[in-house]
Amino acid sequence: MDTQSAAELEVVRSVTVPLSRERTFELFTARIGEYWPREHSIGTAPQVDVTLEPHAGGRWFERGEDGSECDWGRVVAWEPPSRVVLLWQLDADWKFNPDFETEVEVTFTEVEPGRTRLDLTHRNLDRYGERAGQMRSAFESPDGWTGILDRFVGRAEEIAAQ
Repeated sequence: MDTQSAAELEVVRSVTVPLSRERTFELFTARIGEYWPREHSIGTAPQVDVTLEPHAGGRWFERGEDGSECDWGRVVAWEPPSRVVLLWQLDADWKFNPDFETEVEVTFTEVEPGRTRLDLTHRNLDRYGERAGQMRSAFESPDGWTGILDRFVGRAEEIAAQ
């Protein structure tokens, strides 16, 4: 059994983008499909979009090119433009499990006019049990939140330059 504490297993990332808090929140939530890697998919059909329904209780899911949908989790808190909390309900085998939950909290703080810091914390990874350390490594890797947020920053910079 993994002996790391819940806090030691958290994945914490911060990035700053050249957008207002409102535009940063909107990009992270309503436009998630613009930066989410297509290969990060659990569906049988190639992924064409990722959706966060804009309300507490909303779904977090991917849509395949054949119109199929695969749930990833749920929206627990929807507080534009300051905060969104998502339940990640993919187990250690990357399968949706409605009875399994880890939590992704994202906050948006304006650091100066037109610049916003996004802070992401993925917590409760201890719920993966013996595979908690492995999952933490996956989430903090270049293929995990680190890479996803790098893509997010790149997209935010493209938008700011327009």
